[in-house]
Amino acid sequence: MTDTSPRLIVVVLDGLRYDSARKYLGYMEHLVEQGQVHCYRVQSELPSLSRPLYEVLLTGTPAAKNGITANHIVRLSQEQSVFGLAAKAGLRTAAAAYHWVSELYNSSPFNPITDRHQHDESKPIQHGIFYFEDQYPDSHLFVDAENLRATYDPHFLYIHTMNIDDAGHKHGGESKPYEASVRAVDGMLATLMPLWMSQGCRIIVTADHGMNAAGYHGGTEPEERHVPLYICGEAPDLLAASDGEALPQLMLAPLMCRYLGLEPSERMIALVDKR
Repeated sequence: MTDTSPRLIVVVLDGLRYDSARKYLGYMEHLVEQGQVHCYRVQSELPSLSRPLYEVLLTGTPAAKNGITANHIVRLSQEQSVFGLAAKAGLRTAAAAYHWVSELYNSSPFNPITDRHQHDESKPIQHGIFYFEDQYPDSHLFVDAENLRATYDPHFLYIHTMNIDDAGHKHGGESKPYEASVRAVDGMLATLMPLWMSQGCRIIVTADHGMNAAGYHGGTEPEERHVPLYICGEAPDLLAASDGEALPQLMLAPLMCRYLGLEPSERMIALVDKR
């Protein structure tokens, strides 16, 4: 029997600020011009740090509620994540991502020897390839993700890159190396997006936070908080009324649930309704 359940691919380009996406992601902007993709501006939650925002993206809850308040908080999430909801509903899940994602949803603390490759259907992330160095090439990461997709056919595939963030911290968010990292990822998306689209996958491309000129994030500046949200296909109703305003990042997790045919958690619904 053919599995007709939806397939959702979420790509998180760590450290990609909104203005850089609109300037340097030439292929993605081509899809926008062609009407195949819609782009929105999202304002990240605070603090605009990586680990807290991974939790925001995947649970739809803010740091004050979920307790992941800083990068050094190393423990499993206590919230219902999109991974957990999907696995509980009988969907297959997979991630090619930084090891902090594994620490939030599968196993904490991360052991690089035993936890780099994970295949356990009892876990929220059933199939995972996790890297633990910020300079791990994005090109390798996308190949990891495609290997997971081809081998396990996940309904929910989460892809999380790190080279843009790494270049930003080392050289600043308005530097030549930062720009080069953004442009390089665009080429990788140009290779894979046509394949994903031809196979009917739903696709979301976004970021956790941005990066200021000095190479920092965590604060309140627009350069640190404003990130892109590319939606492949028809724009959902809840985005149509945005009218150019920055969307709240808390709406990403329930949006993922919607695309997967899942009921969002009660905490996702309550917190999004309050915005």
